[in-house]
Amino acid sequence: MAGGAVVNTSGGKDYPGRLTLFVFFTCVVAATGGLIFGYDIGISGGVTSMNPFLKKFFPEVYNKKQMKGSANQYCKYDNQLLQTFTSSLYLAALVSSFFAATVTRVVGRKWSMFTGGLTFLIGAALNGAAENIAMLIVGRILLGVGVGFANQSVPVYLSEMAPARLRGMLNIGFQLMITIGILAAALINYGTNKIKAGYGWRISLALAAVPAGIITLGSLFLPDTPNSLIERGHPEAARRMLNRIRGSDVDISEEYADLVVASEESKLVQHPWRNILQRKYRPQLTMAIMIPFFQQLTGINVIMFYAPVLFETLGFKGDASLMSAVITGLVNVFATLVSVFTVDRLGRRKLFLQGGSQMLVSQLVVGTLIAVKFGTSGVGEMPKGYAAAVVLFICLYVAGFAWSWGPLGWLVPSEIFPLEIRPAGQSINVSVNMLFTFVIAQAFLTMLCHMKFGLFYFFAGWVVIMTVFIALFLPETKNVPIEEMVLVWKGHWFWRRYIGDADVHVGANNGKGAAIA
Repeated sequence: MAGGAVVNTSGGKDYPGRLTLFVFFTCVVAATGGLIFGYDIGISGGVTSMNPFLKKFFPEVYNKKQMKGSANQYCKYDNQLLQTFTSSLYLAALVSSFFAATVTRVVGRKWSMFTGGLTFLIGAALNGAAENIAMLIVGRILLGVGVGFANQSVPVYLSEMAPARLRGMLNIGFQLMITIGILAAALINYGTNKIKAGYGWRISLALAAVPAGIITLGSLFLPDTPNSLIERGHPEAARRMLNRIRGSDVDISEEYADLVVASEESKLVQHPWRNILQRKYRPQLTMAIMIPFFQQLTGINVIMFYAPVLFETLGFKGDASLMSAVITGLVNVFATLVSVFTVDRLGRRKLFLQGGSQMLVSQLVVGTLIAVKFGTSGVGEMPKGYAAAVVLFICLYVAGFAWSWGPLGWLVPSEIFPLEIRPAGQSINVSVNMLFTFVIAQAFLTMLCHMKFGLFYFFAGWVVIMTVFIALFLPETKNVPIEEMVLVWKGHWFWRRYIGDADVHVGANNGKGAAIA
């Protein structure tokens, strides 16, 4: 593949060990941190399409919705306060991710997850009981703090617990839980919208306490990762934990020695936030910024945040728009499962490139279909058959995202950083993701009003750029132990210029046997 250096995994270090039942269950519990993120993504768009919710908190939008006939379909939800309701969470997540980095490093990954779950629990209660805009926004901010902590700690935890050759599959469990959360939210919205008394939106918002409770209680029973235990000065506990997660009959001496070497090097780093700017970390820093930046510019949040709103804008009515969101949620879950079972065989690059191509075609078709029916005026009707075609191509788009940029946007940044800058690197990844999630959430309805069908072409253009970026600058990272990842960058046609021979330290055997093809 053009521009990619490939690690020869048959010649690379392959630590002994298997997927033990203990590792599987700990990773499943940790991955439930994705439920709180997914549930929120799915629930917010649903409640903002419910008339009782709009009537109580956003009467201007409600009145605009009631206009018949000549109403501009593109602009009826254009309201800055409504967008702030959705986007405030992501701004809070951005800020909290920096605090989460310190908690993750100093007291361990599990306590960062616990903090996230507990804060999300409080935010869910506040939103469910909200009587005014202020309560809604404060609740959303607390939800954001929870998301920031969970998104910072969970991918790192999964990458550190998993055997290298299964790291992709287990790490994508986080994204799978996000998609399950989105689907659950869509189903709940569909059900609560039928409550005649008009309080369905309260149930939808308050039920965020369920996924929050799962990760809060679950994290109390999670063990710390060997990497974290070594980093915090518990070498014997780390050895016992590594032995337990790899299997009691497995020789862990080589992997343990490499973890110790990585930890000793990390202790020499007094200022990880400053050190991450060093030349030798330029490849990882670039990916930690560009991958989450591009992930949000795929346009996925146009679909997932505002799915019911978007479908209603495209001419679907009430229940039909919520059901369309359920359909895309189902596609999201099953397509993510494709990634779970293929990422460690096909590799990250192939999924990125194939998914990008599929999203590009789908966005162009959806944009064109909307242009034909609504033009630039936004006035028109969409027949059932035509609407079904729109839903079909949106589902194809969601599937392409769900087995590429969705899971890999979290997996790749979490597996490329050396221990000494890992919490800082993951915080940058989360904060960039949340920053542009906030920007898109805050701007989307206004962009739709002004750019109309051209919004889909706008995101399609970004998909072209990001696919070319991956083709040229992302090397394959499948099956490579985290402690040996420096060899991947050293062997890449572009990034090798930033890494000197003295920067290559890969553990007990100093990288012997780990070849770059």
